[in-house]
Amino acid sequence: MASLKSLLSGFLLLAGCAQALKFDLEAASSYHSNQRRCIRNFVNKDTLVVVTATLDGYKGDGMNVNMHISDSHGNEYGKAKDIAGEQRIVFTSHHDAAFDVCFENYLTGSKYVENPRRHVELDIDIGADAKDWSAIQATEKLKPLETDLRRIEELVGEVVSEMDYLRAREQKLRDTNESTNNRVKWFGMATTFLLIALWGWQIMYLRAYFRSKHLI
Repeated sequence: MASLKSLLSGFLLLAGCAQALKFDLEAASSYHSNQRRCIRNFVNKDTLVVVTATLDGYKGDGMNVNMHISDSHGNEYGKAKDIAGEQRIVFTSHHDAAFDVCFENYLTGSKYVENPRRHVELDIDIGADAKDWSAIQATEKLKPLETDLRRIEELVGEVVSEMDYLRAREQKLRDTNESTNNRVKWFGMATTFLLIALWGWQIMYLRAYFRSKHLI
C-alpha cells in the first residue's frame, strides 16, 4: 500500500509540474506602443482551463496591467484590466486550438515610477489539473487514495484523447500528402503527353513546309 501511494504521488507530481511561469513585465510609456507579452498553450475542445496570474504591486502605483485570453480561432475567453495581486480566469475551450494569455503594462503618468516593471507568476491548469479535487473529495466522500485514482484516471483519459487527436492529424496529413502526390503524378503525365503531341505536330508541320518549298 505504501509503495502504491508513493507511485501515485510521483505520477501526480510529474503530471502537474512545469506549468508555473515567472517573468518580469516591463512597462511601456504609452497605450499606443503595442507592447505585450504572450504565453501560448494548446488545449483540446471542451476542456476546462484555469489561468491564475499573481502580480506584485498595487492599483494606483503608476502602472496599469491588462490581461487578455483568446485562441487562434478568434474566441475571447476573458479580459481583465488594471490587475494587481491574484487574478483568475476560468473558461472551457471551444475548439482544438492554441490559446494565448497576453499581458500589457503601461505607465499611467499619475506618479513617478522608479522601477517600471511588474513581476508576474502565471499558472495554467488544464483538464484534470484545473479541477478542485478537495471539493470533489468532500462532495463525493472519497478516500484520499480514491481521489488520486480518480485524478489519474482523468489524466490518462486526457493522454488517450491527445493521442487520438494526434493520430487523426497524422491521418489527415497522410491523406493530403497522398492526394498531392496523385495530382503531381497526373500533372506530370499530362505534361509529358502534351510535349509528345507538340513534338509530333512540329515534325508534321516542318515536313509539310519543306515539301511546299520542294526541299524534300
